[in-house]
Amino acid sequence: MVKMLRTVVACTAALGVALTLAARDSAQAADLSLATPGVPPIFAAVNVYVAQKEGFFKKYGAHVKVRPFDTGTAAARAVLAGDVDIAMSPTPVVIKQVSNAGVPLVGVFGMNPVDWILATTLPGKTCKSVIGHSVGVDAVGGARSVALHGMLARGCPGVKLSQVKQVALGSNTATAMIAGTLSYGVLHLSDVAQIEAQGKKVYTLLAARKVNPLSHHILYVVRKDRLAANRKAYVRAVAAIIAANRFMQNPKNFNAVAKIATVTGLSESVAKAALKKYLAIHSWSTKTDGMNRAKIVAVAKLLKKVGAIKPGKQPVSFNKLIDPSVWKDAMALVNAHEKHASAK
Repeated sequence: MVKMLRTVVACTAALGVALTLAARDSAQAADLSLATPGVPPIFAAVNVYVAQKEGFFKKYGAHVKVRPFDTGTAAARAVLAGDVDIAMSPTPVVIKQVSNAGVPLVGVFGMNPVDWILATTLPGKTCKSVIGHSVGVDAVGGARSVALHGMLARGCPGVKLSQVKQVALGSNTATAMIAGTLSYGVLHLSDVAQIEAQGKKVYTLLAARKVNPLSHHILYVVRKDRLAANRKAYVRAVAAIIAANRFMQNPKNFNAVAKIATVTGLSESVAKAALKKYLAIHSWSTKTDGMNRAKIVAVAKLLKKVGAIKPGKQPVSFNKLIDPSVWKDAMALVNAHEKHASAK
């Protein structure tokens, strides 16, 4: 009888532990929302939609709802407010927010290559031609605005941001340039493909990656407290995005990816032209965390130099801004999945 009672007690305890672990894992696998910049989304966010459409979120046990926001700045603010869990946001914008206001954002994955250009549909112009003219950006202080500031500061001596008229257009600068209501704009490579598909020539005045090789594009940012409370879910989400990035690199999947990329508002043929441009500059990281230390530190220093970081404030340190451990665990999960699949 005593032996039987001990057995029952032991089984009950084991069941309790199992239920506790199951509850913990369930909490860690809770739903996440991921904000992408632009309505429609910018082309850099295509990998997130590939992860969604090709089932990578489901494969890695990540329950992710994708939500487009007008700008990457708005997406980062939504993370801070607790409205979303992860945001794809421009690195300069994130650095400004953390440096100026000490907000609790941390980067867990990134995109190194920057595709911003300052361009025009008018021939024979230079970067100095923008003085006194309207230039299309997403929002004053937004990603395109910050990119414009950086390109002028590094690549067009004597021209200040205050000398141009910034026109806030969200992700519709290309549309305005096609319509002829605007001649200058800060563009993504996908915008270039869209304009050229309409028979208009795009002339590059400045390219961010050339005037500043140490520029950095995008960080996937989360709130530190939410990451600590629900880390496994974030690791699974990042693993799914890594897997989607690898899927996109395979030439066999080019047409499938281009079809998904129409979520950006581009036709399939234009999406194919844009996709070639982004793959050529290795936009979507497959082997690294996409958070290059030298580049991120350089962006922070430039923001301080041009006055984007307020007087009396110091640029946030790399170690405070970046948490590489989430990507490391996510990469281990992807490699384990792929090893298991190849063994079958």
